[in-house]
Amino acid sequence: MKQNIYLVLTLLLLSSCGVKYKSVPYFIDLPADSLLKEQITNKTVLRIQKNDILAITVNSLNPEASAIFNLGTTSSVQAGNVSNLDPSLTANGFLVDEKGLIQLPLVGSVSVNGLTTAEARELIQNKLKPYLKEPVVSIRLVNFRISVLGDVSRPGVYPISNERVNVSEALSLAGDLTITAERNNVLLVREIDGNRQFVRLNMQSKDLFNSPYYYLQNNDVLYIQPGKAKYASVDASYRNVSIVLSALSVIALLISRF
Repeated sequence: MKQNIYLVLTLLLLSSCGVKYKSVPYFIDLPADSLLKEQITNKTVLRIQKNDILAITVNSLNPEASAIFNLGTTSSVQAGNVSNLDPSLTANGFLVDEKGLIQLPLVGSVSVNGLTTAEARELIQNKLKPYLKEPVVSIRLVNFRISVLGDVSRPGVYPISNERVNVSEALSLAGDLTITAERNNVLLVREIDGNRQFVRLNMQSKDLFNSPYYYLQNNDVLYIQPGKAKYASVDASYRNVSIVLSALSVIALLISRF
């Protein structure tokens, strides 16, 4: 009888699995009692890629002449003015095709693949000078988004309104890592120039701030690996059923003997 009770207690102890505190904090190698300063050397500039959508707005001293170049704006699309335009013109702007080109009225093909939005703006302004007096161009990437999945509070696809987002901000958008997530095993998946990169990031090390992958690019995916404690908590629910049944059997056996 005592052996059965000991067996039940042992199984109950083994079924409990906690998360060690040392695996929870971020950037544990940062000094806690001093101010640390370092120069930012890894800031990356967002570059235009194939299948990006660019919202392009053109202004000049002649607004009527500029209007033809603004057919890719959302207001023009809503007004129903895109029926006869190039198929690369979407509801939000100009699509960068598989050759890295956009098609502008009068100007024709403009190669923007690999350029920053500032470089593309200057390029387009120069190409518009034969048609407009003192053209001013603004460009914005409207389909910039990142995906966060795995052991986070709110997995999903998140649109980015500006041209700069880092790993820490991305995880904040997803509600942060859960207590059971592996902070030293965050996987970044990036597709660029026809290649796919897989990079492991460690949220517990300050070296992340200097990583060339700290700043994210369009369509980056972050996958957070669940820790073993996550599986143990799920698996324990099944094992606890067996333990309860075993305990009930022991109790029933004791009752029957007495």
